Amino acid sequence: MYEPIRTKSVHTMAGTTSSDFPHRSREEELDIQLAGHLAALLAATDALRALAPSEELDVAAKALAARVTVLRGGRPPVRSASASASGGDDVAGLHRRAHALAGRALVVAASRADTASAILAAERMDAHAVVPLSA
Repeated sequence: MYEPIRTKSVHTMAGTTSSDFPHRSREEELDIQLAGHLAALLAATDALRALAPSEELDVAAKALAARVTVLRGGRPPVRSASASASGGDDVAGLHRRAHALAGRALVVAASRADTASAILAAERMDAHAVVPLSA
C-alpha cells in the first residue's frame, strides 16, 4: 500500500555521520550550566557590593570567582570594573535575585554531586535570604 522511502532524509547532511560532530558528556554540560549560574550569582554579588559594600560580600565574590574559574578549566570569569546595579535595582531586589540564582546553582551542583559548589551555593542562599529591612 505504501511505497518505501528511497531518498535520504533532508535532516541528514551528505557525507557526515553523528561522530563528525563534537559531543559533550552530561557532566560537561552540567559544569557549563553550573559555571553560568555561579557567574550570574557573582555578577549579582558585585552589584550588591557596589550598592552596599561589605567584607562578607567581598569574601563571597572571591569564593564565587575561584569556583567559576575551576569549573571553566582555569579561565577566570569576566567581571565589570564598575559593577553597578542595572536599571535602578534596589538592594532588596538584588538580594532576591541572588537568592534565586544561588538556588539554581544549588540544584545543578546537587545533580552533579559537586559538594564544594553545593556548599557555596547554600551559603549564598542563606546570606541572601535575610534581606535588610532598611533596604
